[in-house]
Amino acid sequence: MPQGDYIKLHRARYGYRMDYFEKIRKKEARMVHKRSEFAQKVHGLRAKLYAKKRHAEKVEMKKKIAMHQQKTNKHVEEKMEKGAVPAYLLDREQTRRAKVLSNTVKQKKKQRAGKWDVPLPKVRPISEFEMFGVVASGKRGRKSWKRMVRKVTFVGDNFTRKPPKYERFIRPAALRFKKAHVTHPELKATFYLDILGVKKNPQTPLYTQLGVITKGTILEVNVSDLGLVTPAGKVIWGKYAQVTNNPENDGCINAVLLV
Repeated sequence: MPQGDYIKLHRARYGYRMDYFEKIRKKEARMVHKRSEFAQKVHGLRAKLYAKKRHAEKVEMKKKIAMHQQKTNKHVEEKMEKGAVPAYLLDREQTRRAKVLSNTVKQKKKQRAGKWDVPLPKVRPISEFEMFGVVASGKRGRKSWKRMVRKVTFVGDNFTRKPPKYERFIRPAALRFKKAHVTHPELKATFYLDILGVKKNPQTPLYTQLGVITKGTILEVNVSDLGLVTPAGKVIWGKYAQVTNNPENDGCINAVLLV
């Protein structure tokens, strides 16, 4: 039995220590001063790494604050005039339209602010040795400038290979995928959808260009069969999804739809 379970059981029976929450509050309050002290003392490469880490944290915090920040409109109550008609008797179609428009604008702002807010914000870097295998060719001199892609790739329907003489990167047919298992986080359902393209591979732009699919890659998938529509009533054709597994190990692509 893990040690943590004993602690949970003890707390469920006897509750927390009297000073538990006060200690935590004080610890958090002291953390700011400790960080500041460390930042002033540290020097050299550690200082650079620490500054970079803090900068990333601050940027992330600012993005989150900007995303969740909404204007608070203060309505000033006006005095009722004589012969005024109650609100429920007025035609409220205009108000409804304005509300829909403002909600749409807010939604778009939120989408822009949380543009990089994805299920897997960090992924493991993949070495070139792991990604490519060297293919030696030619009778004389044994040239070794060709590379065999060892990961899953996506190529379009109209794809044709270059002649062997000019082919730099070989993408094996066995590792080419055209469909993915995409999970809708709100519907809690998984759909088998066609891949339209590789939007971004977090490793390097070269992998994006080659259509390499690794863990954390952003794909564009065809969601026309799901019946998703925009507020204007237009059918959504393509949506982005992030790959959450290692396709080369599992033999299939699992992804989460970015909604």
